[in-house]
Parts: sequence; structure tokens; C-alpha cells
Amino acid sequence: MIFNSIEFFIFLLIVYFLYWFVFKKSLKTQNILILVSSYLFYGWWDWRFLSLILLSTIVDYLVAIQINGNDNQRTRKSWLWVSVIFNVGLLGFFKYYNFFVDSWVDMVSVLGYDIKSTWTLKVILPVGISFYTFQTMSYSFDVYYKKLKPTTDFLSFAAFVSFFPQLVAGPIERASNLLSQILKVRKFDYRQAVDGIKLILWGLFKKIVIADSLAPMVDDIFANYSTYPASTLILGVTLFSFQVYGDFSGYSDIAIGTAKLFGVELTSNFKFPQFSRNVAEYWQRWHVSLSTWFRHYVYIPLGGSRTSKLKSVRNIAIVFLISGFWHGANWTFIFWGAFHALAFIPVFLMGRNTIYKDSVVAENTMFPTLTEVGQVLLTFGIVTFSRIFFRSESITVAFEFINKIFTNFSYETYHHPMGYRMIDYYVLIFLFVLYEYLIRRDERSPFKFKSRIVRFIIYTIVILCLLLFYDSGFDRSFIYFQF
Repeated sequence: MIFNSIEFFIFLLIVYFLYWFVFKKSLKTQNILILVSSYLFYGWWDWRFLSLILLSTIVDYLVAIQINGNDNQRTRKSWLWVSVIFNVGLLGFFKYYNFFVDSWVDMVSVLGYDIKSTWTLKVILPVGISFYTFQTMSYSFDVYYKKLKPTTDFLSFAAFVSFFPQLVAGPIERASNLLSQILKVRKFDYRQAVDGIKLILWGLFKKIVIADSLAPMVDDIFANYSTYPASTLILGVTLFSFQVYGDFSGYSDIAIGTAKLFGVELTSNFKFPQFSRNVAEYWQRWHVSLSTWFRHYVYIPLGGSRTSKLKSVRNIAIVFLISGFWHGANWTFIFWGAFHALAFIPVFLMGRNTIYKDSVVAENTMFPTLTEVGQVLLTFGIVTFSRIFFRSESITVAFEFINKIFTNFSYETYHHPMGYRMIDYYVLIFLFVLYEYLIRRDERSPFKFKSRIVRFIIYTIVILCLLLFYDSGFDRSFIYFQF
């Protein structure tokens, strides 16, 4: 079941009705409904993998209680390792087993031994496993570091782990935010519900109108890169930047908006990263929940920035390499992570990694300065170039793609694979970027304009675009479901 499907909205209406009109008087029954609905939502894809979510839930629930109940530091750390080994083990088997086997076979073949692997298995990647395992691990970490007390309410904890709006692609929530809300009575808030519907509407626009409409062009260019000139390849990777942003941030907006309908506030996951002025700011605005997770549970425990410059650089490199590997079992993602580390480290060494932490481009004016425009374009170019690795099927393909960009300079007008006018898509992207620039100060209020007439016009345009671009027979899955 995916957010941009009719089935999901029927499911959402039923759960919403039961939640507020049938079970509103009891927190326990509301949480039971959340748990059952979340398992139904996930099981719609493949019910067999519900056992993995349940196992991860049980392990970290018990581990946290054991950690909290022991004063001996060695014992506490041993229990923490149980959580880490179990959850990383799940990821290692379902996501990386064949990658390691194939890499080992390739390495041995380089040494002159021609062997055929008989160890490769047909392992299905469970949707969302990278997200919910990190979420449950963060709970054990927080209890270990004494940032929170473990709950003894297993039902509420299970609802926290499986909360369906953010179960399969985040945001990766910490228990201090989401579990604390699951444990408390929630009351219906009309304004919160309206804000949720607005975010769902905007998220659907980004997914259906932006991401899904660009997908055929991106797929065509990357599949046939060897036949296209540099201008078309540059266009392809640029369009992919907008596709992946619309796809993933659209999912996050729908998730956050859906949670609001149930009286729950999730953390922001995207803060207009396309207007970042350097790579460090980009990572403060893109997939915020993952960046925060790595900072709190990998970077800081390694010493963070409190140690020597050399060790800090090492820590940054480790975080980005792990982040790349988290995204997928392919060397392309590791190269992608390494590329971002190389782009981030100079910014860190110059002491400019936090200067834009609490500001937006053109903070107090309507128009950015020429310097800011240059910074934004440069950052967008760096990030977009890195996505060649992110999108390519293999390292070989990625470098061939790059080589074509720098060697085949002939210009050729690209034609939409379905015959549509490309100028319409260029105008669409321009208007989309312009609109997001206007709302760049608040990622949770996509339609926050004082004039009712302006709001009505925008709502009308967005709804008409959704009706125009939506194809019920072509519900594209979200890109990050594969991670």
C-alpha cells in the first residue's frame, strides 16, 4: 500500500473514523488501533515480513529494560550490543548478504581464482527495514546514554515502532518525540488536522506532478546514456535531482500530514535543501532525521569535533561512508557517500559547516544576493553531480556516464519519450522552485498566505494539476522504499 494510491486513502478514511469516533475515549484502544492498522498497512505489501518488525520490537523493548535495570557499565554495554548486533544483523542479511558474497567472488577472481558463487541467495529486501531498525536501535541507545527511561507498556512501544505514516520511509523518529506522544492522551485539534491535510496535498503534488512526471525522462536518459550527448545527460541528472527531491520530500510531507490527522507531530525531514549555500547546509536540510541519527549515534560517539582536526575528518569520512552504504548494497552508494565526504570536509576545515544552521537564503529580504545565488547554484551542481553515482546501476556505468559528459559535447534537443513538449516541464520546474523559494522559511506551511484569494488560486492549481497528472494505473512506488 503506497501513499499515492486509492487503496491508501480508503484505508486512511476508515482508520481515521475509527480512531476519533469509535475509540477516542480510550488511549489503549487507540494505540491498539494504531498497531493493528500499521501491521495491516505493512502486511499489504508482504505479510511475511511482519515477523521482522515484531522481532525488532521485542528485542529492543527487552534490551532497554535490561539496560535500565543494571548499574554495571559492562553489563549495560553488553545489552546494548545485543540490540546493535540483532538489528545490524537483520540489515546485513536481508540487504547486504549478496553484496558481500558477490564482492568476495570478484576479489578472489582478481587474484586469479575463477570461482562461481554457490552462496548467493534470492533474498527479498523488506520495505522499510533500514528505517525501523534504526528507529528501534535509537531507543536502546537513548536508554543506554540515560536520555530517557524505558517504557513498560509494550503495546505503546510496538505502536511507536510500527506507526504507519512513517514506517517504511521515515522520518526516523526518536522515542523522546514519537513514543512520548504515543504514551499520552491525544485530543482532536481542528487546526492540526487542517494543517495535516495541507501537507498531504502538497506532498502529493511533489510526488505525482513533479517526481512521477519526470520519471519517464530520467529512466530513458539513464537507460540509454550511451546514445545521448552531454547536454542530454546533464539534463537527465538534473531532472533526477528534482525527481528524487519531489519523491522523497513528498513522502515525508504526506507522512507528517497523516500523523497530524491522528494528533501526532513528526519531526521535519526536509527543509528546502535545494536552497543550501554549501554542502554542510545541504545535509542540515536533506533527510534530516537520518543526518541527525548519524550525528548522535556515530559521529559524536567517535569523538565528533571535540578531538583533533585529523580525527574529526576521519569521523566525517566514516559517517558519510556508512551513510552511503545505508542507502544500498552497491558500490555506487559507497562512492556517493565518499564524494559527499570529500565535498563536506573542505567546508568543515574552513569552519563554515555551521554558519548557515539557523538561517535561510535571503534571510531578511525578498531577493538573494549574487553571492548567495552563486553559492546555491554551486551547491546544487555538486549535489546533482553526486547523483550520477546514486542513480547509476553500477560504478562502471557511473564513470561511463561521467566520461560521456566530458567528452561528447554535441548538442541535441531532447524529446520526451511520450511525445510531450519539454518546455512545459521546464516551466513546471521553474514555477515549482520559485514557489518553494517563497515558502522557504517554513517547511510545514506550504500554503501560508494572508490573502484568501491567493490561497484559493493555489489550491485550485494544485488540485487541477493532481487530476491532470494522476494515472490510477500507474502508481509509482517511492524511490526510498528500496532502501
